Amino acid sequence: MPATVAIVDDHRLYRQALTNFIRHSVGYKVLLEAENGNDLLNQLLRADKTPDLALVDLHMPGMDGFETTARLRQLYPAIRVLIVTISDRKEDVVQAIRSGAHGYLVKGQPDDLLKAMYDVITMGYHFPISLTSAKGDGQRSSLEKRQKAEDQLTDQEMTFVRMACSELTYRQLADKLGISLFALEQYRESVFVKLKVRSRVGLVMEALRRGWITL
Repeated sequence: MPATVAIVDDHRLYRQALTNFIRHSVGYKVLLEAENGNDLLNQLLRADKTPDLALVDLHMPGMDGFETTARLRQLYPAIRVLIVTISDRKEDVVQAIRSGAHGYLVKGQPDDLLKAMYDVITMGYHFPISLTSAKGDGQRSSLEKRQKAEDQLTDQEMTFVRMACSELTYRQLADKLGISLFALEQYRESVFVKLKVRSRVGLVMEALRRGWITL
């Protein structure tokens, strides 16, 4: 049977992208989606089944990831908690561990997420060494690759990418940029081709992976 997963993140587009990614990954099934800890706990009260794993963002309005983790460990100890966040601060890692998290992952590569999920479910923990060690040449190399990829896009296309990774409609984006909807669609098509993505959700995931946006 596939492992069941709850996704807890206040950013709707990222939550949708993550849900779609997991649904197309062998061995996992998304059981619940929630925008914060309060939403998750309310859904769990009504649910017939609890998930095996909860992917929890740290910084959310209402009940944040630390409190959500602590409440899950208290009320639903069988649910394993993997923190998935943009923060790589050691203080946050330590606080997450103290709250009872089984794992910690900085948002980015989908393959890293699958490994972290597998580790937490099979071994009971996942805490990358990179979060507790000095950052050196490897990080600079990653930054250089990110800059090279960013150079492929024009300034207007980069502006489109950052604004498209929001909940605005394309019509609203065109109005904010002061261009026609047709011109916006030309930017979109060019960006999709250059980044090799097929949808707006895919664009969000790719922009997050490259470090162009934070959620």
